[in-house]
Amino acid sequence: MTTADETQTSGETSSLTFRAEVQQVLQILAHSLYTDREVFLRELISNASDALNRVQFELIANPNLLDAEAELAIHVKADSEARTITISDSGIGMTRAELIENLGTIAQSSARAFVRQAGEANKASASEIIGQFGVGFYSVFMVADKVTVVSRSAQPDAEAATWEAEGGAEFRVGPAEHAERGTTITVHLKEDAAEYAQDWRLEQIIKRHSDFVSYPIYSGERQLNQRTALWRRAPREVDAEQYKSLYQQLTFDMDPPLFQVHLSTDAPVDLHSILFIPGHRERGLIERRVEGKIKLYSRKVLISEDAKDLLPNHFRFIEGIVDSEDLPLNVSRESVQREGGAKNDAPVLQRIRKTLNSRLNRELNELAEKDAAKYAEFWREFGVFLKEGVAADYEHRNDLLKLLRFHSSRSGDELIALATYKERMLEGQNEIYYLLAGSLEAAQNSPHLDAFKVRNIEVLFLPDLIDSFMLSGLRDYEGHKLRAVDEADLNLPGEAAAVASMVSDEDFAALCTSFQAVLGERVAEVRASALLRDNPARLVAGEGGSQREMQRLQQLLGRDSTMAPRILELNRGSALIAQLAARAASNAADPIVAACAEQLYDDALLLEGIHPNPATMVGRIQQLMEAAARPIL
Repeated sequence: MTTADETQTSGETSSLTFRAEVQQVLQILAHSLYTDREVFLRELISNASDALNRVQFELIANPNLLDAEAELAIHVKADSEARTITISDSGIGMTRAELIENLGTIAQSSARAFVRQAGEANKASASEIIGQFGVGFYSVFMVADKVTVVSRSAQPDAEAATWEAEGGAEFRVGPAEHAERGTTITVHLKEDAAEYAQDWRLEQIIKRHSDFVSYPIYSGERQLNQRTALWRRAPREVDAEQYKSLYQQLTFDMDPPLFQVHLSTDAPVDLHSILFIPGHRERGLIERRVEGKIKLYSRKVLISEDAKDLLPNHFRFIEGIVDSEDLPLNVSRESVQREGGAKNDAPVLQRIRKTLNSRLNRELNELAEKDAAKYAEFWREFGVFLKEGVAADYEHRNDLLKLLRFHSSRSGDELIALATYKERMLEGQNEIYYLLAGSLEAAQNSPHLDAFKVRNIEVLFLPDLIDSFMLSGLRDYEGHKLRAVDEADLNLPGEAAAVASMVSDEDFAALCTSFQAVLGERVAEVRASALLRDNPARLVAGEGGSQREMQRLQQLLGRDSTMAPRILELNRGSALIAQLAARAASNAADPIVAACAEQLYDDALLLEGIHPNPATMVGRIQQLMEAAARPIL
């Protein structure tokens, strides 16, 4: 018996022993990995594609190679009765010595790294590192109890040879009959892998993993793969219907995407990509989901179904395909998803991430500038993701600030950017004002706007749940601090005429005392407002006001959070406040005064969207209606 690196004469069949590191790899592949076994076909087809690439290159310099006119193609065949799969190619082929060298040995460092990572991985992920260390061919032993390789080199005087192994410690090499150039692999399947000996199953796997291999893959006379990858074409060569068709293949969403970004570049990284912005946040007939998936290809061979980390988390709604010649075929899914990637892949992956993110930001900014209505559609569906990014992704925050859009007290139905707000600031205005509310309608009717309307100061509306979280990363914009309109110590620019009081000092003080007694610790103080004009009351932040955004968020999420007492401000120029003051002066225990105090407080919470239980208001509202409906004597 001889070892794998001993030389044999071409006319005899010999048994050789795999090197120790190969035996370790085979042991893991044959006995430890049971998930995603279909990747064996991807690896064999990738190897066949490599062989075709090599012979195509050799033919340029040497047209006298064997079978120079043969079609460059891959053929697959299933035999369910014999429980075999045959994969043939017309590639560069191998001599006997090359079979021993290529299939009998693995670089020690690669084998050791594979064994280490496979040992650390769980069964669900271990098969995904196949190919990373040059062990892709051996993945066939996950499904095979015997593999036969017959090959003939493209060199005109080369003789055909065969290689055969059962996944144990030995393999055999010997002479063979193979008239054509190339390699034929026969996979004898294990009983529990019989499903792969079906033509439909092979086609399914090829469509999933190898649909865009550059060479045709045939089953009989029928070509199984598309070959021409849409993302490899120039954007000018692709029409809207083709984009829509690809999007539907990826998502099963029958609605068209809102728009797509088609990128093809060779610097600073070779990159071919089509990224889709869906038309709706939730999409797909079969799988109802919000987050998108990015399929990652290396040289048109699928290596990851969902390469999440190729885009920042706030772009996770995007669907698409990314393909790069600069990524080696043996890049692992783990290196894509692990921070920084594998050592050799990290620079390429980082350039891909940077290029994709930069292009997406540019395209979105151009869309907002050229088609505000379409950008408004995008914002309505996916603005929440970008707001989350402002709070959670410091690295990309400045890019995201340009994409933010808001309704405001002056914008009507339109959305405005922070840059637009800045352009419309009044002379002497140094701060950007915002209003948190339970809905857009609640914001538009907020009593906090009284002082801003009369001074013509614009206020941004923040009615979404995520807005309180977003503010943790949005404290200023281009030197202008963001300021909540419910802060107690606002000093607004511009002039406004004072509102005439309709209540005496004595009666107003008594009313404040009455309100304080009714509301108790829920309010820190009841006082006159210097800013209210049309509305009777408002709640402003007391001590701990700087934490109210997060307190509001906790409350909206249904988590236990004690809301800091607010200050209740009353409008001395309001007819309602004047009438309540008169009633309180006549009867300090008037139940209508108490009910109105509770209702004004609840109204303020309701407009902000943080009332814990609006149903409690029903009885009180009915009480007030009954009082209002009593006959006038």
